[in-house]
Amino acid sequence: MSTVLERYAERPQPLSMAQIRRVGFQTIVIREFNRIVRIWSQTILPSGVTATLYFLIFGAVIGSRIGTTDGIGYMLYIAPGLIMQAVILNSYNNVVSSFFGAKFGKHIEELLVSPLPSWIIVSGYVTGGLVRGIMVGVLVSAVTLFFTHLPMAHPVIVVAAAALTSVTFALGGFLNAMFAKNFDQISIIPTFLLTPLIYLGGVFYSISQLPGWARHLSLIDPILYMVNAFRFGFLGLSDVPVAEAFIIMAVAITGLFTAAVLLLDRSSGIRE
Repeated sequence: MSTVLERYAERPQPLSMAQIRRVGFQTIVIREFNRIVRIWSQTILPSGVTATLYFLIFGAVIGSRIGTTDGIGYMLYIAPGLIMQAVILNSYNNVVSSFFGAKFGKHIEELLVSPLPSWIIVSGYVTGGLVRGIMVGVLVSAVTLFFTHLPMAHPVIVVAAAALTSVTFALGGFLNAMFAKNFDQISIIPTFLLTPLIYLGGVFYSISQLPGWARHLSLIDPILYMVNAFRFGFLGLSDVPVAEAFIIMAVAITGLFTAAVLLLDRSSGIRE
């Protein structure tokens, strides 16, 4: 009897559902991280090169003629916006390309038939987008230091704004990937929606410099709030109330995450 009990005790015990979910989440995140690192010349390096060109052209050449904005040197003023621009685009692009690639390669079906709930799958992909967004944000911040001194007035706000913005656009990339039918459709939103919103979102200017009608129109742009919250974390100034910026990000994350989970539960855009 003791021998039988000893053999039974040596057998691996079945994993609990919580353990299965944890392992599944970790597997998705590790796979996404390995993908980012493996093709770093496509996922990380381009943002550093682009930021360098922005600083050389807009900061050094044009900025020297503009002078100051809100009492701050132009190159320093645009630095937080350029970092946030890189975070937004990379968080979005990482998830939209990865999840659509899983759809295109048909291996997303392995996840759908697994015991992982939809919210774990969404969270795994979004965390991958967050990882790439933060990695690129750190790189662009390092590039910034070659051109200007970048103070950090409120470190907690800097980290919180970057993380929440990254998660917001990672979720947006997930939804885009769900409904995209081909590779052309995953580039429509970045080209015709994200890029205009970024350039009109106060990256290169203060909305206080705009005429009244343009200022009111700019307040519709959610990226304006994200960029200004991030800029406030570094420089201590913002065109909009910082509290409103965080409320907008929290509401956006809640709505997008709920939509992504519900749509994945229905396999919308996947099994059609």
